[in-house]
Amino acid sequence: MRALRGHWQLLALTGLVFVTWQTPVVTPLKILFVFFHELSHAAAAWATGGAVLELQVSARQGGYAVTAGGSRFWILSAGYLGSLLIGVALLILAVRTRADRAVLGGLGALLLMCTALYVRDTFALLFCGGAGAAMLAAARLLPRQGCDLILRVIGLTSLLYVPYDIFDDTLRRSALRSDAQMLAEEVGGTTMLWGGAWLVLSLIVILWVLLRGLGARSNLGAPRRR
Repeated sequence: MRALRGHWQLLALTGLVFVTWQTPVVTPLKILFVFFHELSHAAAAWATGGAVLELQVSARQGGYAVTAGGSRFWILSAGYLGSLLIGVALLILAVRTRADRAVLGGLGALLLMCTALYVRDTFALLFCGGAGAAMLAAARLLPRQGCDLILRVIGLTSLLYVPYDIFDDTLRRSALRSDAQMLAEEVGGTTMLWGGAWLVLSLIVILWVLLRGLGARSNLGAPRRR
C-alpha cells in the first residue's frame, strides 16, 4: 500500500500507456525510441574509436546507424540496452531532481545536433528536428512540472517498450535481420541467445529502477504558490 500511495501517478501513466499502446497516440514515442536505439549505436561507435556516418528512422518504426570502425560487439550490443538506459536516466532525473527544464532542453539540443550532423532522409529530418525543437520550446515555455511530466512519459514508456522490442525482434521473430542476428554472425552464438541475454539484462535494470531508482515517493506534487 505504501508503494501504491508513493507511486500512484507512475502506475496511472503505465496504465494509460498500455491502453493507448496500439493507437497513433504512442507512435511518436515509439519512433523516438528507435532514434534513441540508433543514437546508442552511435555512442558505442564513438566510445570505441569509431565514427558515425548516418542515422536514420522511418515512419514504420524502423531505423539504422551507419558506422565505421570501433568495436562491433559493443556497437551491436548498445542499441536496445543503450536506449533503455536513456529512458532510465530521464525517468530518474525527472523523479529525483529538479533539473527537468535543463534535462529536457539538453535532450532537445542533442536531437537537433545529431539531426543536423547525421540525418539525411526527409521524414527523419522532419521528425527528429521537430521533436528536438518541441523539447527546446517546452523547456523554455512550460513550468518545471510540465517538463517533469514529459520526461516521465518518455522514460516510463521506454521501460515498457525496450523489453517488448527485444522480445519481438530477436525471440518472437528470430529470423528477422536484427542486431542480435548480426552479432551472432560476427561474434558467435545465436540470435535467440543474444536476444535472451539482452532481455534478461533489460529486466534486471527495470527491476532495479522499480526497487531502488524511484525512491520512496515519485508523485509529482501541485505547483507551489508564491
